Formats: sequence, C-alpha cells, structure tokens
Amino acid sequence: MLKEFGPDIWIADGPEVTAGLGFHYPTRMAVIRLTGGDLFIWSPTRLTDALRAEVESLGQIRHLVAPNSLHDVFIADWKRAWPDAHLYAAPGLREKRKDLAFDSELTDAAQTPWAGEIDQAVMLGNAITTEVVFFHVKSGTVLFTDLLQQFPKDWFSGWRALIAKWDLMTAAEPSVPRKFRLAFTNRRAARAALARILSWPAQKVLMAHGTPVNQDGRALIARAFRWLKPQ
Repeated sequence: MLKEFGPDIWIADGPEVTAGLGFHYPTRMAVIRLTGGDLFIWSPTRLTDALRAEVESLGQIRHLVAPNSLHDVFIADWKRAWPDAHLYAAPGLREKRKDLAFDSELTDAAQTPWAGEIDQAVMLGNAITTEVVFFHVKSGTVLFTDLLQQFPKDWFSGWRALIAKWDLMTAAEPSVPRKFRLAFTNRRAARAALARILSWPAQKVLMAHGTPVNQDGRALIARAFRWLKPQ
C-alpha cells in the first residue's frame, strides 16, 4: 500500500471521493519521516487497519497536516487514532471544521518540528482555497494538493469529460485547473509564493490528483504557472 517515493518519503493512494456535480477524484497521501523518527502525514487518506500498520512501522505519527480547506475528509479519523499527534490547518480550515481542535495554523514559516527538513509556502489570493505547498528537502519533492492536477483522458465521461478538458484537468502534463486560475483574485500575492516555490531545487513533484513527476520538477512547475507571470 505504501510506496517509497524517495529517501524518507512514501506515498499511498486512497479511495475515490465525490466532489460537486458528481466528479470523482482519486486521493493520495504522503508520509515523511523526520530526523529522529517522527512522521509528518500530508493530506491523509482513508485510514484502514493495513495502512495504519504500515505507517506505524515507519515511526511515530506526530504531525497531521491538512494542506488546504478541501482535503480534510479523513483527517478527523487520524486524529482519533493518534490523539497526541499535532493537527495543522491550512488557512481557512479552522472556520470550516469547528468540530476539530487544531493545534496550529500553517504559515509561510516552517513549523519548528520540521524546519530545515520541509519548507513551505502559502499560495494566498485564491477564492476557492488557500493551499500550502511543501518541499521535502531530502528527496527534492514539492507537494501540491489541488493547484496541480492531471487526470487520464478517459477518467471522466460524458459532459464531465468536456468540463474536465476545458478545466485543463486532463491536459498533456500536470496543469493548474482553469477554475483555480480564475479564482486567483490577488495575483501579486500568488506570484510572491510562486517565486518562493521556484527557488526550491525541486527534482520531483507530488500531487494528490495526478501521476507523480520524477524529474525536472522545477521546470514543470514553471511551465504550469507560466500564466501567472506578469505580462
């Protein structure tokens, strides 16, 4: 179930979830082992007994991270399973999930437990969600949640396939969906975050909805966000 993606980083694909208008999305999470053995869980998927056993074999679950306000479906189950783990919210999620007691809100500054091992940048200015993008230094991996997506061309059918094509969800390479592009009401803030992301020596790119990229990650990100640069 867990697949090694690089040194001290693993991924696991979860079940599909249904969003608005009946669109089905695959789910993916990442597990990063920090120095000392503590685990950083990014965008956790459905918790099963098998997944729990695999994750626990890697280290202590200490940090549960919801990287935007759309990826919170399963995080409460993980918190119940590991009540001592710290729960981190992307900006805006606390207001949505008042039933959860978050320990911290994610900012542009890496939290102390993973500073120097994982960097982060908050993509501000989007009306749909505020996403926190992470960079795992050891593996050279940038982690995007919804801002980069790529579905197989035959993933959707009928009218949903037409919408997905218009939205660039089924483009030839990972792209920023058109709905997210249109939702950036503060592009200056977004450009500042993008500059930070492009400063990372990215080799790989991991997405919640898309085939992982194993090389030339920074060039891919630059192409995907070319539309955001000033004209």
